Amino acid sequence: MALATDALVERGRSKPGPQVSLATPGDFFALLKPRVMSLVVFTAFTGLMLAPSRPHPVIAFISILAIAVGAGAAGCLNMWWDADIDALMSRTRNRPIPAGRITRETALGFGLMMAAGSVITLGLAANWMAAGLLAFTIFFYIVVYSMWLKRSTPQNIVIGGAAGALPPVIGYAAASADVTLGSAVLFAIIFLWTPPHSWALALFRSQDYARANVPMLPVAAGRDATRMQILVYTLVLVPAGVTPALLGVGGLAYGLVALLMGAGMLHLALRLYSQHEEKAADLAAKKLFGFSILYLSTLFGVLLVERIVALILQGAG
Repeated sequence: MALATDALVERGRSKPGPQVSLATPGDFFALLKPRVMSLVVFTAFTGLMLAPSRPHPVIAFISILAIAVGAGAAGCLNMWWDADIDALMSRTRNRPIPAGRITRETALGFGLMMAAGSVITLGLAANWMAAGLLAFTIFFYIVVYSMWLKRSTPQNIVIGGAAGALPPVIGYAAASADVTLGSAVLFAIIFLWTPPHSWALALFRSQDYARANVPMLPVAAGRDATRMQILVYTLVLVPAGVTPALLGVGGLAYGLVALLMGAGMLHLALRLYSQHEEKAADLAAKKLFGFSILYLSTLFGVLLVERIVALILQGAG
């Protein structure tokens, strides 16, 4: 832990000399990785709604807001740590830090402030179990994934994916102060979804990762191995996606949608696996990447809609 703290301080040091901030409010917002944050908020809210007991609407709003700020803090600290490799990748070189609009030191302070504030707020508003899970998620994403795994192993996204899979568990815990099999299944779906989603992106962005010396699977193990791993994880993901219907977390509508969307994921993974020519494989990877976002959003969306409908019917009855 001390080593991690020392690394944080060292990484946050700016080069000597006068620095003029060119940052706009939009640049600080960009540090939060808003697209990632929106998915975190959505899955956390679904987890909160699926809990057997729900807090007062004001407490629920504050809880989701704290989780959103915590996710933004993790994104900000990730950008602070990865600014050097972000500068080498075409997809990320215009982010606020490598583009020179925000200094690393400013981003570090901004991220740490949001991280501490989000955890304390969630603990005071909801409960300290949820706050502890949020703190662990931020720590895991920054220290375990960003600082250690990302630059050291091609399995970085597999292990590191645990951080991205925890928001529905945090939302569930914020409402019930508990972690159950139902919330664990939501974790498992996102955890298994992350490798095919991320490796599909890595396939058609492999030159970027190679330039930045990040050992993503296509760079470290090759494209054929990556396509095989995507297929393997998809084969496990599809039945996992149906599991909430079997456990009663989701209903019949969810089960049918999960089967249909899972069939779509599997079809695209098989199509990608069969493509050996690079351009065709990149195109197939882009389609899988785009569909994977729709897959996860749809599954959690149907769970949420089913829950809202059930509550409406319960209230009417």
